[in-house]
Amino acid sequence: MITHRLKDIQSSTERAITPFHIFQMDKEGLKPYKNPHSKDHFCFIFVQQGTMHMQVEDRRYVVGEGNICLIFPEQLSSKEKISKDFHGYMVLFDEVLFCSDILKNELKIYNYNLSEKLNHLELPETERDDIKMLLGQVEKLYHDLTSVKKEQARFYIKILLLKLVEYAHKKWDESLPVNDKSKIYARFLELLERNYKTERSVSWYAEKLNISPKKLNEITKKLAGLTSIETIHTRIMNEIKQLLLLSNYSHKEIAFELGFNSPAALNKFVKAKLDETPTDLQQQLAQMYTT
Repeated sequence: MITHRLKDIQSSTERAITPFHIFQMDKEGLKPYKNPHSKDHFCFIFVQQGTMHMQVEDRRYVVGEGNICLIFPEQLSSKEKISKDFHGYMVLFDEVLFCSDILKNELKIYNYNLSEKLNHLELPETERDDIKMLLGQVEKLYHDLTSVKKEQARFYIKILLLKLVEYAHKKWDESLPVNDKSKIYARFLELLERNYKTERSVSWYAEKLNISPKKLNEITKKLAGLTSIETIHTRIMNEIKQLLLLSNYSHKEIAFELGFNSPAALNKFVKAKLDETPTDLQQQLAQMYTT
């Protein structure tokens, strides 16, 4: 499986002065991204004209004019059925530019399920104009970079990303006020991301959040439609799929990487969730991303 690396895309001079890369692209420019692949960086696409079909993990999108796609590092994606008149912007950038510290602290309520929310957005006309303006400024600075202009471009990209985060939050979470429940849910997901390889019990997370397991379950069910244990198991299963498809790990290595006592325990977990073995799942994923 191909992994695109930002350092391989940039020239040596460019790597030395900027953590991002921006260019206008057409159908030909998307060829390297057509087949299933992952990246070690963020990939932002703004479609100005034409359409394409895109798959991210197990989700499929039809991406058209005025649409935004943000692919996160390590997400598996492919681009298909790209129209001849396709044209848009692509911006590649590293973790530093994605406001990660801000989203994990001051804006953590916006952070849960963020990667899926930003994989595909259909923007209204007013939002499109703002994005075009910001991208135009970044592109102009990019082609005449100085130390000061580099910082200006970085700020424009951050503004663009924060606008998308806010828009996605409003679009998908209008019914969820910024209250104690949503804050607890955001903290739960933050804890889960750091500890899912070693901590699997709802009671452990509930204790860390100073609430009862029953209360945590009520919150996750209301905000995400999943129970707490389903949320934990979904995160583990997503990692299993990634490792089966993208790594060279054996099933034994995957089992110990994810905190299972043995390959048999991994097999039992996958069988219980999907009614198939890790080998069956691996073959199914390989077929999904090669057809």
